[in-house]
Amino acid sequence: MTRFIFSFFGAIFAVVTMGAMMVALTVGAVFWMYGRDLPSHEHLAQYTPPTISRIFNGEGRVIDEFAQERRLFTPAAQIPDMVKHAFISAEDKNFYNHQGYDIRGIVAAGVQAVQSRGRDVRGASTITQQVMKNFLLSGDRRAERKIKEIILASRVEEALSKEKILELYLNEIFLGQNAYGVTAAAQVYFNKSLGQLAPHEAAFLAALPKAPSSFHPVRNKERVTDRRNFVLREMYENGYIDEATYQAERALPLATVQNGDYEPYQRSLPPRDYFTDEIRRQLSRDFGEDQFFSGGYSVRATLDPDMQEEAARSLRIALEDYDRGLGRWRGTGKTIPVETLGEEAAWRAALADVRVARDIVLPHPWHAAVVREVRENSLLLGIEDVPLDDPRGMELPRSDTNWFSGSLFDNFEAGDVIHVRQITEDGSGGFVRWSLRQVPGVQGGFMAMDVHTGRVIAMQGGFSYQHSVFNRATQAMRQPGSSFKPFVYASALDSGYTPATIIVDAPIEINTPQGVWRPKNASHRFYGPTPLRTGIEQSRNLMTIRLAQEVGIDTVGRYAEKFGVYENMGRNLANALGADETTLFKMVAAYAMFANGGERVEPTLVDRVQDRYGATVYSHDAAEGNRRVCVDCDDPNIAPGRSPRIVNERERIMNAVTAYQLTSMMQGVVERGTARSAVNLSVPTAGKTGTTNDSKDVWFLGFTSNIVAGCYIGYDTPRPLGRGASGGRFCGPVFQRFMQKAVAEYGGGAFKVPAECEFIKIDRFSGARLSDSASGPNVVSECFRFGEEPIFGIQFDGGFAISGSFDLIRPEGGSAAREVTTSTGEKAIVGPKAGFGTLSSGGLY
Repeated sequence: MTRFIFSFFGAIFAVVTMGAMMVALTVGAVFWMYGRDLPSHEHLAQYTPPTISRIFNGEGRVIDEFAQERRLFTPAAQIPDMVKHAFISAEDKNFYNHQGYDIRGIVAAGVQAVQSRGRDVRGASTITQQVMKNFLLSGDRRAERKIKEIILASRVEEALSKEKILELYLNEIFLGQNAYGVTAAAQVYFNKSLGQLAPHEAAFLAALPKAPSSFHPVRNKERVTDRRNFVLREMYENGYIDEATYQAERALPLATVQNGDYEPYQRSLPPRDYFTDEIRRQLSRDFGEDQFFSGGYSVRATLDPDMQEEAARSLRIALEDYDRGLGRWRGTGKTIPVETLGEEAAWRAALADVRVARDIVLPHPWHAAVVREVRENSLLLGIEDVPLDDPRGMELPRSDTNWFSGSLFDNFEAGDVIHVRQITEDGSGGFVRWSLRQVPGVQGGFMAMDVHTGRVIAMQGGFSYQHSVFNRATQAMRQPGSSFKPFVYASALDSGYTPATIIVDAPIEINTPQGVWRPKNASHRFYGPTPLRTGIEQSRNLMTIRLAQEVGIDTVGRYAEKFGVYENMGRNLANALGADETTLFKMVAAYAMFANGGERVEPTLVDRVQDRYGATVYSHDAAEGNRRVCVDCDDPNIAPGRSPRIVNERERIMNAVTAYQLTSMMQGVVERGTARSAVNLSVPTAGKTGTTNDSKDVWFLGFTSNIVAGCYIGYDTPRPLGRGASGGRFCGPVFQRFMQKAVAEYGGGAFKVPAECEFIKIDRFSGARLSDSASGPNVVSECFRFGEEPIFGIQFDGGFAISGSFDLIRPEGGSAAREVTTSTGEKAIVGPKAGFGTLSSGGLY
């Protein structure tokens, strides 16, 4: 009997042992089979998740963000323990004790799945397993994936610390509302940093991984509150918070940004504009779009917020004045259903969905509004963000629409979406009325930069970024017209000509494949032999063409390319008048090289770019050609009161004397030339107007000793702006308004005179040399190269024959001798302007 008993139990033991061995072998075989071709986990140690790239202004304020996934990477050491404890309590209470997987949790989940026959399958994944799923595996719920998950989790636990694993998890996890990682989620739901979160807020975030898309804090408020309270209870039971804290926190209501309890973070950012979008475009080109949007870069922009605001205001004033002067109402072209107008909530919701510009301030913010009723003498409105019981009322009077024709019934219907702004009294600021506004059909661009560093301080690419994201400062290819002429004159001055060189202003006929080209001056007059200075001051087309022919259009083209105006300028004489297309960005950068004495300067919207770890990956000051070197910073014998000498490595692309001569001539444009009625600053200013054929584009570019700025105005599809349109009339006032504020902030002074300059007084109409003591309205002190004796009296005509009859215009009675006053008070006679008797058809002196 005893033998039988022992035999029986021995058999059972053998079966159990063999079964256990078979199970072990089977499990081992399964793990070996699934563990052969698993992805490597080693790269997790160098985890670099897609992270938000942020743009900061010079004051360190965030002004824009770009991201594919809204994530702000935070190292584990900087994540508060409260946040860690909340997620551990919600997702993996044994996190610090297991080796990557939790046997008890797996068994419990398996039992529950069997009991429910597969209908109720709950997760049993540890935080480590979730990291494996998120980084290395798919998200399907198959046993195969679970086995791989366990294998990888055990391997990772051996390779990485618990804190590193937790860092991966808390930065990668999706938490709804396009928020990835706990830092971004804290910002999205509470507009707080992690360190500012209360326990119930940390518990709310920890509740989200279970169902991030379903746990909406408004639509599913009760459900997510229950889950939050569950997490709080787990935190209490795990010893992370005491009972008093648990009871107090679970009693608090669920308050979130989405419920209107906190201001959204995005509201603290200024509206996206042309400046930051251009940074995005340029850095996406330099670093790659995917890398920029996911690289977590910190970008320090060159933007001056006050000057950017002034640039937008100045350009908008000009565009709106022109548009209203046309006397045509176009509106937004948008409507909302008439049936929504009977209920305030309905029309407000419909209006909020309409895509119209909401980023315009001129001088007060423009509001989107809907016409609720058209009356004989007023429009009854519904104004976005303005309550119906606002003391300013909701009516727009008929008198405000007198700038365009037709009655209110002719131009408006109920449901029309429009723009309005308030009109206030100049002195008190009191409300006067609501005023109708429209985004102009005409567009333009404006840009300003430091002439020495290339730092772009302001850029406005159109009337409104939200209306049109096309940046007309950098993307619009336009004809610069006469604003290109300084490059023709620069090539001549560098080729031996002087500001006193005489060029014939007379009719020209040029045979072209399209027929005979007969260019004309804007005045349709001819002025005979005239010095270069007067030619650029009065923007004489015929003189410019003859000068380009004398110098050689190939030489002019090389100069334009050297200055970066064109990459490959067409070699025909029409391009001497700015017929080829370029951008405002390139023109402003080129003018900066006149202002700084002829040194190359690269325009930049970015001072510095740092990666997610704070390492500088780009610095404008450190870039080749921009570096500045302190010559004697290490000299202990520097005299008291004298600062070290700083020199730069910039390439000289123009002779300093040439740059000064050209700058002096362009000062004449502002003081007595085509910009005299529009530009009048308190510091020396130089510039050049530009107007293309039929006034399709109008320009003004100008500079002081510190700042260069430029403007162009024209339709996106070029067409004439109308009679009287010119660069001085349209863009000159934009420059003047902006530069008044720029001068107040950045100052300005006399342009630097090169040591090689020798000053000789000449008559600016005849080019004749005057005595050193001469004075008078026609007397100009010109810079000539030291040691080069200028030869006066020679005239150039570019080799073009002068034939036919035409009227010769003499400025200020220029055909007669003139009397000037010398510095001693004596009178001197300046001879009459030269005639056509001694013309040269080419050659330099």
